[in-house]
Amino acid sequence: MNIWHKGWRPVLVLILLFVVWEVSCRLFEIPRWLLPSPSQIVLEGAEGWSNYYHHLTATIGLTILGFLIGASVGIAVAVGLHLLPRLREAVYPIIILSQNVPIIVLAPLLVIWFGFGILPKIIVITLVCFFPITVATLDGFKQTSSELSHYMKMAGASKGQIFWKLEWPYALPSIFSGLKISATYSVMGAVISEWLGAKEGIGVYMTLASSSFRTDRVFVAIFLIMILSLVFFTLIVSLERMIVKWKPKGDGKGRD
Repeated sequence: MNIWHKGWRPVLVLILLFVVWEVSCRLFEIPRWLLPSPSQIVLEGAEGWSNYYHHLTATIGLTILGFLIGASVGIAVAVGLHLLPRLREAVYPIIILSQNVPIIVLAPLLVIWFGFGILPKIIVITLVCFFPITVATLDGFKQTSSELSHYMKMAGASKGQIFWKLEWPYALPSIFSGLKISATYSVMGAVISEWLGAKEGIGVYMTLASSSFRTDRVFVAIFLIMILSLVFFTLIVSLERMIVKWKPKGDGKGRD
């Protein structure tokens, strides 16, 4: 079934939401600085392209770099913990506890330790992406068929062969689940990191707009963040479909 056919209901809900928003702003004459209408936001987004284009490209570059580093570190740590069970028992609880510390609290410390350069920003995005990828990858390794693993051991397969030919393929769907979550989080992490003192980026653009009471520009920044998150998510989904071709698609035939 075509994805557009399946997704018409949420699209309709969004259209109705924007219509109600637009009518309410006009009917109650809500000031633009308090709550701009969707048409005003779209107009500002179109006319102000030159004002935020360089901010958008800066955020995209920072997001991609941080996501790649975070994904690589997360997968590498998960593989290491999987291959070393005793280390996993000692470290995994600490990884869980580390998520109780909000990133926004660590941000000032990162500035003190590493300055206002790109390094603390990359660390913020890496920390945001690290946890979902690591946990998803470890869960994927746990889903490996014990029967197939036992059969390969009986056939004389080495640990490396079992990992690359059995455990890794079984973990791929879970890995991509973690990547999809981290892809959306990475944009948020990039914006948060830009609040640390960056010279350009959507976070900087949003801060400047907020301080000057340009609420329409704040909404432009919000929508840009949402669009970027959706684009990165879609790219990961497309990559998953190309790589994990054997993944079952379910039995949803005939469902709306």
